[in-house]
Amino acid sequence: MKLQQLKYLIAIVDNGLNITAAADRLYTSQPGVSKQLKLLEEELGLQLFTRKGKSLGAVTAAGQQVIDRSRLIMQEVENIRSLASDYYQEEEGTLSIATTHTQARYVLPDVIREFRERYPKVNLNLHQGTSEQIADMVSANEIDFAIATGSHDLFSGLYLVPSYHWDRKIVVPKEHELAQLERKLTLDDLAQHPLVTYVFSFGGQSSLKRAFAEQGLEPDVVFTARDADVIKTYVRMGLGVGIVASMAEDCADQQDLTAIGAEGLFPRSTTWIGFRKDIVLRRYMLDFVKLFAPHITSDQLEQTRNVRSQADIDKLFASTTLPVRGGCSDGMTAAA
Repeated sequence: MKLQQLKYLIAIVDNGLNITAAADRLYTSQPGVSKQLKLLEEELGLQLFTRKGKSLGAVTAAGQQVIDRSRLIMQEVENIRSLASDYYQEEEGTLSIATTHTQARYVLPDVIREFRERYPKVNLNLHQGTSEQIADMVSANEIDFAIATGSHDLFSGLYLVPSYHWDRKIVVPKEHELAQLERKLTLDDLAQHPLVTYVFSFGGQSSLKRAFAEQGLEPDVVFTARDADVIKTYVRMGLGVGIVASMAEDCADQQDLTAIGAEGLFPRSTTWIGFRKDIVLRRYMLDFVKLFAPHITSDQLEQTRNVRSQADIDKLFASTTLPVRGGCSDGMTAAA
């Protein structure tokens, strides 16, 4: 059995059982891929695929087990290569990150700027999406890191490092009646107005809706979007009262919008940075984690390389006080 055969096997599956497409992806010939597949099946004494004439029909039960183990083997091969390159090319490589629009737009620019200055030879790929889309990228092994909030059940394939807390901000035009209140805003106040906020997760009731429900209120959500800038655009149009993450309060918004703190109205959220369980963390990867979550100590960072479960991560950061990240008017503060 050769690693090349396992590589070909995975390529066939990833290309819809199309041997020609797999060969094109591997920059080799279709007959060569077919021959190696045949040799592998003969050596194993297993039929990995059902056939429809000269085409592959489906993966057999035995074939699926071989494929699953082949993926693990090839990932470990990559890990071995990564370990070796750590000594010879510590400042070169690739880092692929998936995150939400809010993180990409309002949190990551300074982190990425500093990272690029330190590691100009590292290729940095940034992907954006909803939590569900990010989870799909993790499942497809398309990314190394993910940055998101909540949704832990979606990310069982990652080790999640808690990074910071955040609350929500209420965004209204300066002339709006809520901007003129001389008291603390309440959920009842918000329930009197149409609301514009983030797309709700498909995984159960949102914390926003739950907060209203616990007080016997029904929010009038008239528009949802995944992009805080889009939400603010529609607030400016008069469509409704915006509810965004505190980080999305931009200083430039103060020209025509008022941001009202909503601390205590909704559950405080926690953003995490997660890395795949099957990768070997390179030095530049650890430095990115440190830049994103500067409260992490050097000792914690080093121990992160050796964790074997999420329970290890939780224990490692159990006594860590996370900062609270705000927007233009409040910045970053220590957690209460």
